[in-house]
Amino acid sequence: MAELTRRQAILLAGATLMLSGCTSPATPTASPTAAGTPTAVKTATAADWQAFAAQLKGALVLPADADYAQLKLVENPRFDDAQPLAILEASSADDVAAAITFATAHAVPLAIRSGGHSYPGYSAGGASGTDVPPSLVVDVRPLNQVTVASDGTATIGAGAALASVYAALSAEGRAIGAGSCATVGVAGLTLGGGVGVLTRTFGLTCDQVTAIEIVTADGKVVTASATNEPELFWALRGGGGGHLGVVTSFTFQTQAAPTVTMFFLSWPFAQAAAVVEAWQSWMPQTDPGLWSTLKVLGGPVKHPTGPAITMSGTWLGAPAQLAAQLAGLTNAVKPSTNTSSTHDYGQAMAIYAGCSNIAVAQCNTGPGGSLKRESFGATSHIAQAPLDAAGIQALIGQATAAGQVGGMIEGGVSIDALGGQVAKVGASDTAFPWRDALATVQYTATFENGADPAPFDAYARGFRQAMQPHWGDGAYVNYSDASITDPDTAYFGANKERLQAARKKYDPAGLFTQQQ
Repeated sequence: MAELTRRQAILLAGATLMLSGCTSPATPTASPTAAGTPTAVKTATAADWQAFAAQLKGALVLPADADYAQLKLVENPRFDDAQPLAILEASSADDVAAAITFATAHAVPLAIRSGGHSYPGYSAGGASGTDVPPSLVVDVRPLNQVTVASDGTATIGAGAALASVYAALSAEGRAIGAGSCATVGVAGLTLGGGVGVLTRTFGLTCDQVTAIEIVTADGKVVTASATNEPELFWALRGGGGGHLGVVTSFTFQTQAAPTVTMFFLSWPFAQAAAVVEAWQSWMPQTDPGLWSTLKVLGGPVKHPTGPAITMSGTWLGAPAQLAAQLAGLTNAVKPSTNTSSTHDYGQAMAIYAGCSNIAVAQCNTGPGGSLKRESFGATSHIAQAPLDAAGIQALIGQATAAGQVGGMIEGGVSIDALGGQVAKVGASDTAFPWRDALATVQYTATFENGADPAPFDAYARGFRQAMQPHWGDGAYVNYSDASITDPDTAYFGANKERLQAARKKYDPAGLFTQQQ
């Protein structure tokens, strides 16, 4: 196979950025409810806020402060109109505990932020259309340290973004499997399960965790593990964020950093039905060292001549063996593009993040960063079985329809393979229930900043609705959607009752609640 050109590397990175990432994991919101606070309405006075700030080591940023306008922003510009009550830049678990105590005492709503990628905008702390009131945002992004011990375990702060996590681990010759987007926070990703480009080899991100430090609703700092608070540990691995407390750090069991062969394939769109059919038969049978994502994307801005079908992925075996691994697919439907290149772990993850030519300190969307925020709407499915011919035609039809949505930059579907190590964990061993599924599915629609999001939300949600007769109601909590009815069943399936019981145990007064 030919080496990737620079342009093809950019295409490969762009084709994968949406995975668990740049249009991705949900960061949670919590607010005191009638069950969790006195019935009398309380109001925090200026003196109360001042007293709260005096307890903190991190900064409490108020609307009158010069840096408020920048710090309130999340990764999706559609939520820029949020006006949170304040933003706590938490410097420790003690700061988080103080925020919980303050919110409880004064009935102040809480929004919890790690990466700021919440699909429904919950972590913005009060954006229009989110049904979240103006809130105290507990921003754990300053908790971003990554340290690697001699036994290969890594302690990673809950606010660390994936770009910095990968850079720090690769510098020590270690690795974890996680998402591809540079700015996604490790907390939101891990708490919802964590699908990424090494998923089939390393397992879900939550499967690699051995301990979690969390501040619970009573303001206590707890370390949950298989031997200490095991039910809390169970719920935190795949049960979503924002229901049980505020996580401040994770302990991961890392692996030796692998050599990664990245590949990119494309086909004429006329072959799309044959490619989808062949991919869903071929992918589950492949070596666990291979992972791929199949994308069917359209839209008048990026795809003015019509939609495209592509596949990108990773192979952790010998580079010379990649062609044989792909043969079951490429022999069935010959691609028009078939390229690959081999990199060390750190380089590969930087390419996926779109940061291969910039310093890790610039691999973000904040001040001094080189990445740009992009508005999007999205929802999800769990593909529990292959599509039949009618399902494939429905999928292709919906992807093609993206070209008819005025202002659509890009819209369609990304099908991210599961299997391998994911399926070797029992469905009830963690809160993530979809162990035997074929893939997680994202329906996405990106659009110009400032545009009305309604038609793009309608497109993404209409895509999901069209596929429900074929894939049912299951969805991935990290790609959450506020319009999904019965979200506990959709996200957690048979694990929902146990997860609900854990929530009642660890937050009996209902401090941590959100719209889903």
